Amino acid sequence: MMKELSWRYFLSEEKKLSYFNNILSYLEEQKKKGIVYYPKQKDIFNAFRFTSFESVKVVIIGQDPYHGPNQAHGLAFSVLPGVLIPPSLKNIYKELVSDIPNFIIPNHGFLKSWTKEGVLLLNSILTVEAGKSHSHAHIGWELFTNKVIHILNVYKEKIIFMLWGRYAQRKGNMISQKKHHILTASHPSPISAQYGFLGCRHFSKANMFLMQEDKQVIDWQPKIGG
Repeated sequence: MMKELSWRYFLSEEKKLSYFNNILSYLEEQKKKGIVYYPKQKDIFNAFRFTSFESVKVVIIGQDPYHGPNQAHGLAFSVLPGVLIPPSLKNIYKELVSDIPNFIIPNHGFLKSWTKEGVLLLNSILTVEAGKSHSHAHIGWELFTNKVIHILNVYKEKIIFMLWGRYAQRKGNMISQKKHHILTASHPSPISAQYGFLGCRHFSKANMFLMQEDKQVIDWQPKIGG
């Protein structure tokens, strides 16, 4: 099917399909009506821009982007430097402190340096209306991200999928447990983090799996210059 698979090739193929064009048309209509959505158009596909298909080692699946101003920038759970660290990310940092030796909680929530380590920070839904969580759940993004998971499942091996919360765990049905590692826990949001996310040790487990495969482990310390 795909002689040399890349996200660029994959996106170009999806752009030929009606469901994908329907998503883009919906976003264009929102814009014309003056309805604000996040992230900015240029940032929607940043997860694929920053983590190449070839380099993917770990996939962290979020739900939909942050719906406050200046938060979402196309990477699940990440915010730009200077933006207040959201509660879910605070809990991710809390888990990292207890799981990864010498981890220091940064004063920012910018996770771009993880993408250079081979971490795909993928939301299930890639856009959201300002102030309205889950408002773009109906426009077709699930079809797109299901295809992303399918492509990774088929064409890659030994990827570590971190599925946090029921929403992300629905994607688990598309992933072969024989080919990949699937780690599940509750969502890191304050509502559910204490019911299985805190103490899950997913970050050290991921590095253990990578060491077993003789692959470079992930440096989980977020760097502002990343």
